[in-house]
Amino acid sequence: MRRLAAGVAVMLALTVAGCTEPTPQPSPPPSWTGVWREDFTGPAGGRLSGQWRYDTGTCYPGCPAPHWGTGEIETMTDDPANVSLDGTGHLAITPRRTAGGWTSGRVETESADFAPPAGGVLRVEAALRLPGVAAADGAGYWPAFWMLGAPFRNGYTDWPGAGEIDVMESVNGRGTIVGAMHCGELPDGPCHEARGGLGSPEQACADCGSRFHVYAAELDLSASPAEVRWYLDGTMFHKVTAAQVGEPAWSRATGHGFFVILNVAIGGAFPAALGGRPTNATEPGRSMLVDYVAVTQRRPG
Repeated sequence: MRRLAAGVAVMLALTVAGCTEPTPQPSPPPSWTGVWREDFTGPAGGRLSGQWRYDTGTCYPGCPAPHWGTGEIETMTDDPANVSLDGTGHLAITPRRTAGGWTSGRVETESADFAPPAGGVLRVEAALRLPGVAAADGAGYWPAFWMLGAPFRNGYTDWPGAGEIDVMESVNGRGTIVGAMHCGELPDGPCHEARGGLGSPEQACADCGSRFHVYAAELDLSASPAEVRWYLDGTMFHKVTAAQVGEPAWSRATGHGFFVILNVAIGGAFPAALGGRPTNATEPGRSMLVDYVAVTQRRPG
């Protein structure tokens, strides 16, 4: 849902500043193996490590899709005012409004090879506190945690065919989140891009803007048929199967590695589809905090 056309997968942030402790999560079973993890340690205002790249401007190199393909209005920067460590173990992504317009931050992992082992499961998760906005002051806010298929980096043109898994998106301070999958062709195809992808219903999350919650997606090749599952604090709320998508679109969208993206957009098709555009009442400076991002695998059996 992140890249083109109107709405699908979204998550939200609500009002009030509050607790910054992540929601406790159960330890993964012994069958899961850690692949990669980032805990965002470092001084306040610090930059990310070389495991990350900053996306800047309003599109990927060569601008195959202006405004990041979504109609969002901010300019992404690597300015610490927009994206930096907060000094207490978090990454802060903060939209700002200046005389020249909105700025914000968007970062993605350098690695694009996060994939399930043969016949196994890939799990990508993060503990996030979404921007503390509500309907009155959050119109146009669009925080997201998502994944794109590695083939997309070859010219930044193979969307949606290379696959997109939106682990979490939230818009307009609605107090809800959603997840979605994108695949196939434009203007429409097996992932129904004309309707915004294969997205979940909105999930209530009234304190997502004041507390950390754990968001995760699993690509499971051991299931029959293979499937992608979405979780909020360990509870599954959405599923898409290979049978729904069909071949060759499923293999084209999932048969490769992925890279992970974190960003906070302002404006765009998805917020507009749910009744919100940035206004003078939209409050700048409300950060999405990221406590950690983790990638794990489970082998078959």
